Amino acid sequence: MKTRFLFLVVLISSYCFSQSVNDYKAVLIPLKFDFVKSDNQYRLATLSKFNLSKAGFQGFYDNEPLPKENNDRCSLLYFDVVKEKSFLTTKLYVTFKDCNGKIIFKSDIGISKEKDFQLAYTEALNKAFTSVYALKYKYNDAGNSNSALISNQNALPVSQVAPVAIPIGEADNSKMLYAQPTATGFQLIDSAPKVIMRLYTTSRKECFIATKGNTQGVLIAIQNQWFFEYYLNDKLISEKVDVKF
Repeated sequence: MKTRFLFLVVLISSYCFSQSVNDYKAVLIPLKFDFVKSDNQYRLATLSKFNLSKAGFQGFYDNEPLPKENNDRCSLLYFDVVKEKSFLTTKLYVTFKDCNGKIIFKSDIGISKEKDFQLAYTEALNKAFTSVYALKYKYNDAGNSNSALISNQNALPVSQVAPVAIPIGEADNSKMLYAQPTATGFQLIDSAPKVIMRLYTTSRKECFIATKGNTQGVLIAIQNQWFFEYYLNDKLISEKVDVKF
């Protein structure tokens, strides 16, 4: 039982909580930041988009129509420029957040001693982007594939627990389940209606902590299909689940 629990922890932590900027297709840029009074004041939005493009990101202003492939808002990063209070200097840093508001990356602080606001904001923002360039961003959607998931499961951290065989079983889930929002995530009901499974949100939209009766596991999306994964007799079982959110 202890071994099974440890593997469940590894499965959740390795797949659900490891996020990087490389997991996201594009960046959404606001035209106005909190510390300025008008859209693109001091050309901050323009300068941000320029630097993002230079760093390899595909950036869109938040009032731009998005291409079809970027219609999923949770496939985007949300960019922001933050000003720190400082005397006689201008200090800025940038953040990338996911669709739930979780910070995925926070840059180093860029500092300028220029007295002119335009010059100060430009210099400080450019310096803040130095750590963004260092990310060497490159979009990688391999994390959505089954092979990448298995790779993550095998790359166990410091726990030193010996891995067991991981057979992937297929379940007969012909009935569609329907997701109803709850305070902590969703409950999945059948047409009866009867609650079949309870889901608890994590930091990733494609991964939920899940319970089905007395069985605990995770519900994950792999190549646009949902799977309920859990341990049974120290073996990982993967059941396909038809869900309509």
